[in-house]
Amino acid sequence: MRPPRALALFFVVLGLAGLSSAQAQNQPLSHEDYDRWEEIDTHSISDDGEWVLYRTSPPKGDDTLYVKQVDPRRTHEVPRGEEARFTADAQFVAFMVAPPYDSTRQAKLDDVPPPRRPTDDLGLLDLSSGDTTRVDRVQSYKLPDEGRDWVAYHHEPPRPDTSEAEEGDGSDDEGDDENADSAPLTIRHLDSGETWRYDNVTDYAVAEEGPLLAYTVADSTGRSIRAAELDGDAPQVTTLHSSELTYPQMALDDTGSQVAFLNGPDSTDVPHHENTLHHWTPGDAESATLVESGASALPDEWLVSEQAGLSFSEDGSRVFFGTAPTPPPPVEKDSLLEDEQVELDVWHWQDPYLQPMQKERADAKTEQTYRAVHVVETGRTLQLATEDVPAVTVGNEGNADVALGVTNRPYRQALSWDWPPAYDAYLIDLQSGERERVLQDLQAVPQLSPTGDYLTWWDRESRDWKGLDTDTRERMTLSTSIPHPVFDHRHDRPYPAGPYGLAGWTEEGEQVLIYDRYDVWAVDPDQPGAARAVTDELGRDNDLRLRHVSLDTDRNPAAWGDRPNVVNPPTVVSDTLLLSAFNVETKADGFYRDRIGGGDRPTELIMMDRSFSVPEKADDADRLLYTRESVQEFPDLRVADRPFTDPEKLSTVNPQQDEYRWATVELVEWTSANGEQLEGLLYKPEDFDPDSGREYPMMTYFYEQYSDDLHEHYAPAAHRSIINFTFYASRGYLVFVPDIHYEEGYPGESAMQSVMPGVTRLADRDYVDEDRIGVQGHSWGGYQIAYMVTKTDLFAAAEAGAPVSNMISAYGGIRWGTGMSRMFQYEETQSRIGGSLWDMPMRYINNSPIFQADRIDTPLMMMHNDQDSAVPWEQGIELFVALRRLNKPAWLLNYTGEVHWPTDLAEIRDWTTRMQQFFDHYLKGAPAPRWLDRGLPAVEKDRTLGLEPAETDEP
Repeated sequence: MRPPRALALFFVVLGLAGLSSAQAQNQPLSHEDYDRWEEIDTHSISDDGEWVLYRTSPPKGDDTLYVKQVDPRRTHEVPRGEEARFTADAQFVAFMVAPPYDSTRQAKLDDVPPPRRPTDDLGLLDLSSGDTTRVDRVQSYKLPDEGRDWVAYHHEPPRPDTSEAEEGDGSDDEGDDENADSAPLTIRHLDSGETWRYDNVTDYAVAEEGPLLAYTVADSTGRSIRAAELDGDAPQVTTLHSSELTYPQMALDDTGSQVAFLNGPDSTDVPHHENTLHHWTPGDAESATLVESGASALPDEWLVSEQAGLSFSEDGSRVFFGTAPTPPPPVEKDSLLEDEQVELDVWHWQDPYLQPMQKERADAKTEQTYRAVHVVETGRTLQLATEDVPAVTVGNEGNADVALGVTNRPYRQALSWDWPPAYDAYLIDLQSGERERVLQDLQAVPQLSPTGDYLTWWDRESRDWKGLDTDTRERMTLSTSIPHPVFDHRHDRPYPAGPYGLAGWTEEGEQVLIYDRYDVWAVDPDQPGAARAVTDELGRDNDLRLRHVSLDTDRNPAAWGDRPNVVNPPTVVSDTLLLSAFNVETKADGFYRDRIGGGDRPTELIMMDRSFSVPEKADDADRLLYTRESVQEFPDLRVADRPFTDPEKLSTVNPQQDEYRWATVELVEWTSANGEQLEGLLYKPEDFDPDSGREYPMMTYFYEQYSDDLHEHYAPAAHRSIINFTFYASRGYLVFVPDIHYEEGYPGESAMQSVMPGVTRLADRDYVDEDRIGVQGHSWGGYQIAYMVTKTDLFAAAEAGAPVSNMISAYGGIRWGTGMSRMFQYEETQSRIGGSLWDMPMRYINNSPIFQADRIDTPLMMMHNDQDSAVPWEQGIELFVALRRLNKPAWLLNYTGEVHWPTDLAEIRDWTTRMQQFFDHYLKGAPAPRWLDRGLPAVEKDRTLGLEPAETDEP
């Protein structure tokens, strides 16, 4: 029986209200929504683990700094706060406050000169009281890393043409062009708030641990460098040196017990000047001269250069500085008219570098410095680096008696076609200065162990880790007794495979830790035949990739992750290990705990169908700060103890996500045309129902391999070159992201054999509309798409960004961003041809879409910009004009003056909008915008962008 009319109407209204509410909460994403999404772009945890700070940033607009207490929960919110740091005792947070976005933008619109635009301020937040002290017009601040209760901050120079209200700010150098960069420096005691001000300061530095600050002064009386000792009630200031010359470099040792500085002429007429290296320790009446330009310890006619920074060894016993040959006198001004001058580049066949590469590196070459060392106690100076061996690293944080010198000088010509680059390695004795070449023509960068006792390198021919005792020169194969390959099983390029990497070295350097595909192995260089599985092969038994996580960021700057083909810097590893764990089958992620010296198997701490960031550990507490994410979960900040018990979520950055239709993702598998098992990702709309009878349009995107990114979060954002998976899924698309495996010599066909079986398998599913499948990719992805549409008409529309269309013309070109020949790229690296053009001409022809352009029937849009320094712009033009002549639907978008992709936010959004319009038209039947339907004539582009619908009855 039907309900009464009024009741029926009630239910209709209720249903409509519910539908309206659901639609309001689950609307598809649009380009206008991008500005609602913020990202966490910096974060830090205090040394005691009680506080966390982070900054959120929208695509445009003002950032926000958050400072949160973990327990009890308290939050301080600072609009436009940035560059924030905790003090070592976690009692204060120092930060800069940027001017409002709108006021800065308006100043630019009003053409206000930079000196009179809004400037940054300094903020000091007292975490005990919650009070904030604000200091106007500050250009920078510095805090010691450990145990000090003061901050130093450098004010902005006085504005030019200051008004009466701005005069009298304590600076006595107004209007002095020579000292235009001089400004007051303030030292502030954080607890008491007492301040000490020093005028006319041009630069300053603080010791990491000790109570010492150094600063330089320039005023009407001259220049000087001074030190302020900060371990009393008030700073005790000493003038270290005075001069009419400048002080371009200074350095303090970690403990604040000594200062090194340079003194020399100030001009821009030559890149290097005759500087003198000085040294001072607290209690000295004045500084001592260590090294002068032209000293006998330096090569003939070499000088102490201001272009290199100064540094102390970790124990403070040595000062490292830079030297350089005396430059030629400045070139006199040309008296010729412009049309009387000759502009010429001579390309010589024996040049080590091609002319474009020389020009790209000209400034760096002109300013090149060479490392030298002065031993403070003995007064001895040694020149370490030379023009023949320009790169030198000293072991044991500068304390070792041996240094490693590396050079590619003999192999620079081959860099144009051979990859990886080759090097020679030298060991340099820091007692005698003698050097010995110990490695030659090595296609890897060797490393010193942290203590300097061993040299390690990857041998590409034998695919093993090698070692050398720097004392005895004895060589060994470090990985000889590891029973599994230590080279990357995924390597598919024409040059020999690289390693899985080194985890690091134990505290005293007795063992080196080496990765295989799954596990960590410990090897004693003196007994390489007795390798031991630190992780007891638990990784191999459980399909887990176990990798050491460094929690000591100061000592181990690059110890994270699984980076095949890259040798990370040596890392010191403590006995207790935190291991990242990645399940290569399920893509689950998490952490395990283990001990190098323990006998037990690693202990699982946490494993989830999520992706985790690298944790940051509080220096003085067992608390970790990290993010966790998935396709649907934004990577908000969380804290936990090291066993990952009772984790707490600290941030909720984008709660508005609940208002929108989102994406889900699944891992899909298929068999390639040559019988390989492949994986890929399929993103689906949140309300996807495979049994609904609905057929979905499907986008396809690929580059090389993405399947390990199953749990990566993609916030809606305009992208410079590729589609946003979440955005397209929200708007009703399926998005397929397949992995590609390559065969040497056949990159285009490899893409076909990998991608197309996956696409056709999905196209056979009832919910995929096989007539509405699109494909998009950029650069290497763009090339593969351009190749594939010459072989298949399955795609209803394709976008190929910056595609190589003609490998023959591209092969002989230059990568203008670096000045390098493109030969190496085609023979040895990503293009994977495997040989030169004259050795394998048919491979270049068969892999070039231009030679099969007449077979392209797919509507093809390309974005290729005229200043592209990676892929020559002419590559896009070649394919476009061919398709234009063949009367095939094609579009070429050039963001004039842009590089490999648009870089300005407005152009990035424009590109994202046009790409969506293109695919919506061909895959959803949406009306074509004017630019797509009719083009955008040059005489009209100043009046319209052509994004509006075309005035046509055609779909």
